[in-house]
Amino acid sequence: MTRPEPTDVEHEVKSVDLIVSKSDEQGNITYVNPIFVKISGYSQASLLEKPHAILRHPDMPKVIFKYLWKNIKEGNDIVAFVKNLCADGGYYWVLATVKMAKNPDGSFRNYMSTRRHITDDAKKTISDLYAYWLNIEKSEGEAAAEAAFESFLTENGLGESSAFNDYMKKLNS
Repeated sequence: MTRPEPTDVEHEVKSVDLIVSKSDEQGNITYVNPIFVKISGYSQASLLEKPHAILRHPDMPKVIFKYLWKNIKEGNDIVAFVKNLCADGGYYWVLATVKMAKNPDGSFRNYMSTRRHITDDAKKTISDLYAYWLNIEKSEGEAAAEAAFESFLTENGLGESSAFNDYMKKLNS
């Protein structure tokens, strides 16, 4: 699948929208709900068995996804803002809750992500923060961006994933 060229067209995620997807252990999409298809502009067939990374907008710093994957692989739920790239090059912002689902015997079933609308205030705050880490990533490398992200977590008492999640939710209230 060819990635579209990003545009400045924002697709609205309404407060009643709930975007849902599931993926396997490698992050390949195994399920998407109709609202996901509608907002992203991709067909269900073009999304299934593809990595979630196909939706990654170039404005997203890699450190956010590194943090997300590290935590969900450890079994920690993560709440984070994500800017996704649509099939037409537009974008949409969401507050994603990502968790690992397990079978009754405790074995891995899938990763599940639910995404909701974000407020304009949250969008402004998180856009500036993500732009800061992305600038470091581009100018100094991923390790420097990761160090800046870790400093942010430490300085704000967000070392535990639950504290990070609460911070993200509070930004959106």
